[in-house]
Amino acid sequence: MLTGFCAGIGRTLTTRYGGGLFFGAAMYATVATASACSLSLTVAMDGSASVDPQEHALQLGGLANALKDPEVVDAIELVGGIWFSSFEWSGRTQQALQLDWTFIEDQAGADAASARLFKSPRLFGQSTTALGEALVFGVDLLNAAPEYCLRRVIDLAGDGVSNEGLGPDAVHGLLDQEQIIVNGLVIAGSVPNPIGYYRTRVIRGPGAFLEIADGFSDYERAMKRKLIKEITAGNFSRLGTPQ
Repeated sequence: MLTGFCAGIGRTLTTRYGGGLFFGAAMYATVATASACSLSLTVAMDGSASVDPQEHALQLGGLANALKDPEVVDAIELVGGIWFSSFEWSGRTQQALQLDWTFIEDQAGADAASARLFKSPRLFGQSTTALGEALVFGVDLLNAAPEYCLRRVIDLAGDGVSNEGLGPDAVHGLLDQEQIIVNGLVIAGSVPNPIGYYRTRVIRGPGAFLEIADGFSDYERAMKRKLIKEITAGNFSRLGTPQ
C-alpha cells in the first residue's frame, strides 16, 4: 500500500525515462485495449497550510457526498463500474492515501466508499504546496491499481499554486508516457489566482478539463459535476455547458 512519496524524485523520473522500471508499460497498453474496466480515477485532495480545518472538512465531506450522489452513481452504473481511490497531498514528501483502490459499481458500493472517506483523518496541514510531487504520487498509485483501465485519470484539486519541489509541468512528459489524464478542480479565491495556473500548467491529456468551485462551500457541487464528466467522458453534453 502506498503511504507516502520518497524524497528521491529526480531518481524516480530518471529511472522511468530510462525504461527499466516501466518495462511493463507497453504490455499494459496492449492489455488495456481489451480491458473491461473503463476508468481508474484517483482524487488528489489539497492538505496544505492554505486549507484550514473547516475548509478541509468541506473538501472531505464534499467528496464523500458527491461520490454517493445518485446522479454520480447512475454514471458509474452506465459505464459498468469504476476503480476509485483518493489521497491527500501537501509538501514535497507529503502524500498519503485516504481511500485505497475500491471498485464501485452501484449505490451500495458508493455508500461504503463514502463512509470510509468520512472517517479519514486530516493527514497534513501546516506545510507547503508541491503539485508536481502530488502528480508523481498519482502516477504511482494508478500504476498500482488492480486493473489497467481504458482511461486513467488523476483529479487534482487545490486552492493554490505550487511553491515547493517540481512544477506540475515538469511531470508532463511522465504523464504522456504513462497515458494518464490530469483534470483539475480549483477552489477560487486565493492570491495568486490559481485558475490560469491550473489551465496552463496542471491539466494534461486528451479531453482534460478544469472545474471551478466558488470557494470551499461550493466544493461538493463542483466535485459532483466533475465526477460525472470524468466518468461519462464524451456523454456529458446532456448536463449542460461546463464552467
